[in-house]
Amino acid sequence: MMCGITGTPGTGKSLIGTELARRGYTVIHLTDTIGPYVTGMDEERDTLLIDEDRWAEEFVPVEGFVEGHFAHLLSCDRIVVLRCRPDILKTRLALRKYSYNKIQENTEAEALDSCLIGTVERFDPFQILELDTTDRDAAYCADRIERFFKGEIPAEFGTIDWSVFLEVHE
Repeated sequence: MMCGITGTPGTGKSLIGTELARRGYTVIHLTDTIGPYVTGMDEERDTLLIDEDRWAEEFVPVEGFVEGHFAHLLSCDRIVVLRCRPDILKTRLALRKYSYNKIQENTEAEALDSCLIGTVERFDPFQILELDTTDRDAAYCADRIERFFKGEIPAEFGTIDWSVFLEVHE
């Protein structure tokens, strides 16, 4: 069984993936697999352009976890969407030296549920777990994901609402 871990940059995918690997699970960091599929660079958004369709089509499934922003594009048996309160996410991305525009884009995407919506459009509701990583350590999050992976806790999503963090533009 392949379980995806997706979410906005800065929500904890890599950190939690590392914790799951430490526990003996196979974990594929999807950023390590996109090289051959990079088609260019969007300078304005400071992001790589990737042939996502070809990448997803050619991806060889694994027994374990795949973690990365594009995990919801793969044919996972279960999928976890990591969430982080936008004000905390903003701080995390600033520590990574993200540009102001990139921080704004990602915190707005988080407040608008972009990764969750993309996941819900592709997966059965019984395959999705939404997990708030705000103020939670990797061990706690890995425990929840591990239990979901094993079928010990049910799917659950749609309970997080960060729309109050959206900025009003006049």
